[in-house]
Amino acid sequence: MHKMILGALAALFVFGGVSAQTAQTAKPVKTLKLYPEGQTVDKGIVENGVALTLGPGEDNELRGPVEMTGDGNMGNINDPYIDIYLPKKGNGQMVVCCPGGGYKYCSSYNEGTRVATWCLKQGIACCVVLYRMPNHHSTVPLRDVQNAFRYCRAHQKEWGIKQLGVIGFSAGGHLAASASTLWVDSATRPDFSVLVYPVITLEQDVTHKGTRSNLTNNKVDLVTYYSLENQVNASTPPTLLLLCQDDKVVPPENSLRYYFKMIQCKVPGELHILTDGGHGWGFTTPEYGTDKLSPGQREDFFRILSRWLGDRRAEMR
Repeated sequence: MHKMILGALAALFVFGGVSAQTAQTAKPVKTLKLYPEGQTVDKGIVENGVALTLGPGEDNELRGPVEMTGDGNMGNINDPYIDIYLPKKGNGQMVVCCPGGGYKYCSSYNEGTRVATWCLKQGIACCVVLYRMPNHHSTVPLRDVQNAFRYCRAHQKEWGIKQLGVIGFSAGGHLAASASTLWVDSATRPDFSVLVYPVITLEQDVTHKGTRSNLTNNKVDLVTYYSLENQVNASTPPTLLLLCQDDKVVPPENSLRYYFKMIQCKVPGELHILTDGGHGWGFTTPEYGTDKLSPGQREDFFRILSRWLGDRRAEMR
């Protein structure tokens, strides 16, 4: 009986929008499995007899329950889902959010629910993607994010969404940059992109080694393909990059390579480098715990992000 109760609590904890973190975070209005029949069945989300998304493509070969730590890191994800957050009064924008975690886990609090909470306060809708870990199956994370885009595009008129962008952190920044450069149609192309201390290149001496290995198993052709400075082109959406100068986990050169390629391809965007804070500061402000950014730099981060998103909204008019 004790094990049954623990299992039920774990299910609520991981799926269905129930959060074990502080009550200050928002709750999703909707939580959906991307593949209701599992990743071994080639079927996505179907509503009213209409297939809104594609099937899972590759199987990442992971099995068993999600592994969850107290700080919100979710590992062993093999049954991905999306949390949809809609503001009471929206401003027409929505972001698909890709938490980081080295393609080993998703930082679901720091770079997920807390992002959604901030977005709602700005009138921005948010879709947090708890995507499958690649486990050396390189197409898996992007497939999940593109299906999240497909679902949100299918509902954007209903939700009053005029711009659908992407935001990602660290390896989730690599995933957001993948969505921005490897999109396949108008439904999956972000209208804008925000990359926060992102992994960009997978070249050995510049990349984050865990991200590279978990995604590509160090295969040379995949390393080249997923070194995203090689994929930026004139159709890459406007992009904001934000990072710290003293990042020892993901070298700042990653963002510089992407930004310089944006300049070459005449992609509109901005690059902002804060002085100190290292890596992984995300949206954990003092109300949630210890902020790695100093108060002044945290204010700068939110000011830059708010202003840049406002500039994108102005383009809708």
